[in-house]
Amino acid sequence: MALIRLLTRLSGYVHLKQGLECLGASSQSKRLQQHTAAHSSSCSYQLLPDCMELSCGGLVMHFDYVWLRDHCRSASCYNSKTNQRNLDTASIDLNIRPSKSRVDENNLFLTWPDGHITRYNLTWLAQNSYEGQKRSAVQPRILWSADIYSSAKVPSASWDKFMSCDEELKNFLNNFLLYGIAFVEGVPPTLDATETATQRVSLIRSGLVIQVFHCLRHEGTGGRTLLVDGFHAADAVLQRTPENFELLSHVPIKHEYVENLSEHRNHMIGIGPVLNVYPWNNEVYMIRYNNYDRSVINTVPHDEVRRWYAAHRQLTAELRRPDNELWVKLKPGKVLFIDNWRVLHGRESFTGLRQLCGCYLTRDDVLNTARSLGLQA
Repeated sequence: MALIRLLTRLSGYVHLKQGLECLGASSQSKRLQQHTAAHSSSCSYQLLPDCMELSCGGLVMHFDYVWLRDHCRSASCYNSKTNQRNLDTASIDLNIRPSKSRVDENNLFLTWPDGHITRYNLTWLAQNSYEGQKRSAVQPRILWSADIYSSAKVPSASWDKFMSCDEELKNFLNNFLLYGIAFVEGVPPTLDATETATQRVSLIRSGLVIQVFHCLRHEGTGGRTLLVDGFHAADAVLQRTPENFELLSHVPIKHEYVENLSEHRNHMIGIGPVLNVYPWNNEVYMIRYNNYDRSVINTVPHDEVRRWYAAHRQLTAELRRPDNELWVKLKPGKVLFIDNWRVLHGRESFTGLRQLCGCYLTRDDVLNTARSLGLQA
């Protein structure tokens, strides 16, 4: 219970923040052998001097021979029970090449110089190729504006089913992964029930990544929560001004949080670009946007500062577009989970007594729960 924060406002107005936060050789000489697998996806491959080329389902992929030997999943090279590699990667000859190859309907077989035979499932190769990763998302998602989210009519999880049925928990987590937010309805408005609902998803920790809110009581007006999909805004910048997206995803910026307490002083510093992306496909996995905690900009050369400001201004404009703002009234019984790496949030002013509790979960723990239920996360 110690990790549950209880926030109480007695009277008067607490003003809406002015921004949002979100914690972010020629073909003839190269071709040695060409083969076609007789199955529906019409896969073919050829052994080139420095790699194997695999064509499958319209996708052309390349696999280095060292990579292929290192990723052998035979019993002697890989422990399928612990999902750990047995093969010593350092023992592989960097100039290794297969001595024989063959293919059947679903698999590729390579025989190595020492006689070891590796079987690769063609679908597995396609899924784990660099080219395949460039075309697929690490985590499926739906980018949303207020209208897109409202029109989707995403259902909230029901408290009773959520606590007793894994399928309800799976649906809740699937919505959370797709949209970055998810709700549980019918939760008793108590600290204990909020903690119980939260622990159904994951252990409560000081993770500062997945944030949970539950309004236990409000005797007054206002206090709506503002939610904005930061990934949707980032995608708009990418589509309209790719060079600005490039700046925001590569220029490191310093953020800091300074807190003076009676016993000691906290001074937290984080450095990184506003948009964190996977380098192979530019998929955004985290947005750092908190203008209040942004420190002095001393990580950008003078001839790049103005361009960075222009890019940041464009992202800000997208985040503040009224049609991107989803306003939600939190009420007793309705628990909100927010992915702080994706969804920015704020709150409008309110009157009267308002009692809010909440806590944090770590991203790794939540994604682990999702994977254990069969979701891609």
